[in-house]
Amino acid sequence: MQMLAKLPVRRWWYLMPIIFITYSLAYLDRANYGFAAAAGIESDLGITKGTASLIGALFFLGYFFFQVPGAIYAVKRSVRKMIFFSLVLWGFCAAATGFVSNIPMLMAIRFILGIVEAAVMPAMLIYISNWFTKTERSRANTFLILGNPVTVLWMSIVSGYLIQAWGWREMFIIEGIPAVLWAICWWILVRDKPADVSWLNDREKQVLQQAMDSEQSNIKPVRNYGEALRSRNVIMLCAVHALWSIGVYGFMMWMPSILKNAAQMDIVAVGWLAAVPYLAAICLMLTVSWLSDKFQNRKLFVWPLLLIAAIAFFGSWIVGNQAFWLSYALLVVAAACMYAPYGPFFALIPELLPRNVSGVSMGLINSFGALGAFLGAWLVGYLNGITGGPGVSYTFMAIALLASVVLMYNVHASNPPSLTFVTAKKVTG
Repeated sequence: MQMLAKLPVRRWWYLMPIIFITYSLAYLDRANYGFAAAAGIESDLGITKGTASLIGALFFLGYFFFQVPGAIYAVKRSVRKMIFFSLVLWGFCAAATGFVSNIPMLMAIRFILGIVEAAVMPAMLIYISNWFTKTERSRANTFLILGNPVTVLWMSIVSGYLIQAWGWREMFIIEGIPAVLWAICWWILVRDKPADVSWLNDREKQVLQQAMDSEQSNIKPVRNYGEALRSRNVIMLCAVHALWSIGVYGFMMWMPSILKNAAQMDIVAVGWLAAVPYLAAICLMLTVSWLSDKFQNRKLFVWPLLLIAAIAFFGSWIVGNQAFWLSYALLVVAAACMYAPYGPFFALIPELLPRNVSGVSMGLINSFGALGAFLGAWLVGYLNGITGGPGVSYTFMAIALLASVVLMYNVHASNPPSLTFVTAKKVTG
């Protein structure tokens, strides 16, 4: 505990707002397509239901293919440069969506948007692992991933009003501009490693580096990327994240349309209702990340929550439109429990693998999450279109979550409380 008291607290106040804003902007420009779909982009461009689900999912296909190359660049070169160029490019791509005039153009922009955003998540996780110790990492990861539900919360409300006031085209243009402006702030404020900054003194840098080095001494060495990526835990975590993402992104992409069809509401009312699950997710994410760091048992704060989410999806489907508000309440529970485990999940990876391979392993695991997101966004929209309702897609998302629960339960993760004590003793003794 003495070790943790010596670590510079200003890291949290300086870095977390920057990390949060950056990932928030990434999430804004990938998630607003769901509102455009609910607001008439399909009828305006003559998009069929099957094509609509494919367009909504194409982002994740580009995201899948470029995760690992982006993570390798971030590890070997610079997170700072990677994120700067990504911010500029995805801001322009997002704004360009407002100018599309045909389906192939829309498909191309969504795919390119996925490519230029692909490295953001693994690069940010790598960045956090360079600045925060394992007793802090679940909370740090959660502040990163909070950019997801917080953004969807306010975006759900703001997008509804933007569409009502101007239309879906203007919504894309207005919501794409902030990323380009923020790129300048990112370049000025961020440096890759603690050794490069001026706002920590030499003693603070030394203490932080000692803590990081001590953690690495307790992790079994891995020679190269190939050995890491073929390991049992990495393969299982890839599968867990893929199945989990089917539920998360199927829900995120199509919830506005599901609510609009179920309750026949206007787009502003849909926006307010769509915001509530993300408010619940924020509260639970903060609680779970704190408990995960306190007890240092990552698995315990992942698979039980995914199990509750799967049960809530099943329950929402069983209740159906006969009791809309009960069905909606169960969706709120499902959303909160799907988002809450992200902090512990990504904190687990650097605890299983040494620094030389953990960054690229996070890229691979997140790329499989993108593949699951592609399947979720596409198949949920497709199933909603061919069945005329969300019942089958709810069941599909719940089954995917149940499969992720089984796999996560069987990941071989060491229980580190005693290990943490030994590490602290070594550094402070």
